[in-house]
This record gives sequence, C-alpha cells and structure tokens, in this order.
Amino acid sequence: SHRQQQQQKPPQKPCCCRTRAQKILEAGYHQALLGCDQEPPHNWQATKATVKERVAYLFNTQYMSDVTFLVGQAPNEKSVPAHRFVLSISSAVFDALLNGPLADTSGQTIRLPDVDPTAFLALLRFIYSDQVCLDPDCVMATLYAAKKYAVPALERECVDYLKRHLSVDNAFLLLGQARMFDEPQLASLCLELIDRNTAEAVQSETFADVDVETLCCVLERDGLAIKECDLFMAARRWAESRLAKAGVSCTPENLRRELGRALGLIRFPLMSPEEFAHCVVQSRVLLDQEAVSVFMYYYTNPKPCTGFNDQPRCSYAGKEHVISRFCAVEQRWGYSGTSDRVRFSVNRRILVVGFGLYGSIHGPADYSVKVEIIHTDSGRLLGSNDTAFQCDGSNSTFRVCFKEPVEVLENVNYMACATLKGPDSYYGTKGARKITHDSPSHGKVTFQFCYAAGNNNGTSVEDGQIPEIIFCLQ
Repeated sequence: SHRQQQQQKPPQKPCCCRTRAQKILEAGYHQALLGCDQEPPHNWQATKATVKERVAYLFNTQYMSDVTFLVGQAPNEKSVPAHRFVLSISSAVFDALLNGPLADTSGQTIRLPDVDPTAFLALLRFIYSDQVCLDPDCVMATLYAAKKYAVPALERECVDYLKRHLSVDNAFLLLGQARMFDEPQLASLCLELIDRNTAEAVQSETFADVDVETLCCVLERDGLAIKECDLFMAARRWAESRLAKAGVSCTPENLRRELGRALGLIRFPLMSPEEFAHCVVQSRVLLDQEAVSVFMYYYTNPKPCTGFNDQPRCSYAGKEHVISRFCAVEQRWGYSGTSDRVRFSVNRRILVVGFGLYGSIHGPADYSVKVEIIHTDSGRLLGSNDTAFQCDGSNSTFRVCFKEPVEVLENVNYMACATLKGPDSYYGTKGARKITHDSPSHGKVTFQFCYAAGNNNGTSVEDGQIPEIIFCLQ
C-alpha cells in the first residue's frame, strides 16, 4: 500500500555530504535566476516555449507553491517548496498523501525525516523536468526516494547508473541494497561479478558491512572463484568485524553465534585435511562432533554425511561444455578396485570441471568414486576428488566434479581416471578417437583419445567408462 511504501526502511548509507549533484540541485533548475523567495521576472512565461519548460521553471521555487516539505533530520533538515498539482499527476503516492482520505489538510508543511534532502531534490527535479542528476554519493538515497514515491522511470535511471558503476569494490554494498530494494536484475549482476572475482570482493571494505542474509546469499553460490579455506577465513573476518563493532569479544562461541546460518554454508569437505585442521579446527568454531564428521569424510569410504555441502564450486569464468565420446550404451561393467583410464589431449587450453560417469544397471544405487587427472609424461597428479554419487538406475550419465577445475594445456597428453566402488553399471561402446566441440561463443576445441597402457579395467577408446568430460573454454 501507499502507507507501507512511505514507511519503507531508508537506505543504509544516505548521502549527507555536499556533492556536485547536491550543489546543482540546491541552485535550482534555472541556475539561481529565480530564488525561492523571489517573484519571477515579468512575462517569464513568454520565454518558455513548451509546457515542459514552464513546469521545469517552477522547480524548487516559492512561486505558486502550495505545499512545503521539511526533508531530512537536523541539523541537515531542508525546506523544499513544491506544487501539489505537479506532484499529484506524477506520483500515486504523492496524490494519496496530498489529496487522499488520509491527507493532512490542516497545514501546508509535511515532514519527511527518512528522506535525504539531496535525493528528494533529485526526485523533484526529475518530476518537474525529466532531468536526472545522480552521482555515487546520492544514487542509493535517490533510488530509495523514487521507490517510496512510486516514480518507476527514475528507479530505472538509478538502477542503470548503478549497473554502469558496478565494481569489485562496491559489489557487496550494491548487492545488499539491491536485495533491500527488490531489484533482482541488479542483484544478479552483483552476484555474477562476485562469482568471477570472489577472492578480491571479500577483501573489499564493503564486505564487512553486509547483513547476514546477503552473506548467506553469496555463500550458497556454486560459482565462487575462491578456495573454500579462504572463503571460511573471509566469513570469519566478517564475524569478527561485526563483533568488534558491537563491543563483543571474539570467542569461538560468539563467532559461531554471529555466523549463524552462514557457517553451515561453508563446504568444509572441499578443503584439504591440512587446511581444515589448521584453519578451522584451531578456530574452534565447529562443535567437536562436526569436526570429527569432516575428518571421517576425508579418510573413510563410503563417505559419511557431515551436514555440510560437499559439491565442488564451479569456480571458473565461462560457460560449461560437455563432450560425449560414445555413440551407444550397453550393460554390465564390473568393478574390482582397478581404475578405468583413458588418455586424451586437446588442441587448445581448457579447464576440466569433472567427468560424466555411468551408474547401476540394477536400479538406484550409491557409488564411491575417486576421479583424477594425471599428466601422462611426468605422472604428476593435477587434480582429484574422492567422493560419492547416486544414480537412478537409468543409462544416463552422472556428474562427478573435481574440487577445483583442472587446467589442461594444448597438445599435452593427460590421463583421465575414475576408480568406482559399487554395483555393475552401464558402459559405452562405439567410441570416437577424435571429437570436435564447436561453441558459438568460444569457438572449436578438438579432443583426441588414446588407449591407456596397463591395467585400466577394460576401458579403451572404443568401450568402457568415463563417457563424458565436462569442461569450460577460456
């Protein structure tokens, strides 16, 4: 309702300094040719060719003014003259405020303590003249005023301005404001920027000021480009900052209480055992049974439930792609602890996110699996993940990702390995030795597959497991 809109919470950081926008607005639309208390020049109407020009001439003047607003709070409170007719035909909220059943007709002065004076002048200037006057210091307060008084055209101008000035340094601040003002498109742009630049964004000054729900909104993301250990340390610094501002000691109990739901969104199983022991266990922010369950996850199979998400974050720049190397699917591929392996190379640099694997022929089942990528010539392990997946009994593939995307260079031989423990599965046949994937936005990449010498559980170029490679192009 209009009354609810008027009671909406003001922005967290209203403008209070004399910015360029403030000086322009306080001078008036016609650059101080007409003072607030002065009569206009004789026959001024003849100098204005259009209705728009004549209405704009009245902006921030006492001439024919029939209402006055006291805007802001002392000592920065300002008196702003206005015209009921102009406001009422421009805003349903002003119409209700000035002419509706609840309108105060006892006087001509209306107090608006929750609105910033500079933002209110920017709002009136837009109403009177369609002109936009924004800068970084007043844009959020102006957006608040535009929403409160239902002027959607100015809302769009504010949001477009914020989009143009979005950066890593202010992404968290604008995300919080976008969520508060219900601007999903702006919020989405902020989140995408944070995804691509997570490590830098959590170091910004504005990160410490976000509310806990905005923090949780970010921690839920699957695309954050940051190591999980560093993400935990950032969340810990956020909680320490909030406790310090409140004058509360940073004990493990207080940190846990301040983090609240955010703590459960950290994906502790994605850390290495050493990172978990050094960064998390020593902080004592987890309960003993929580820490034990994570250690059990590291060292036992099948993987126990820890209560924390163990799905890798796809922290890469670009769209995900999949190549499938088999043309047909058959039944019964067994497992005895030996790795299914196949060699491959590509003709341009890619990041391998994970593999698609076949599941059980006997209906829904759970598998333990370890996926690896090995540099063939040196035998160096480049990436791995010891995890589990569930299948539904169909001959579809099931996604298993690395903890972090693995860089694969052009014209270098690599070994794709998957060691499964579970019931007999489907397998692929009629495999291709050479596959070219064509992306409209990123161009072509060609995969070449070769037989992996040694014990490979029967997987080859023509038949076996590891039917899909999931990757992104740079």
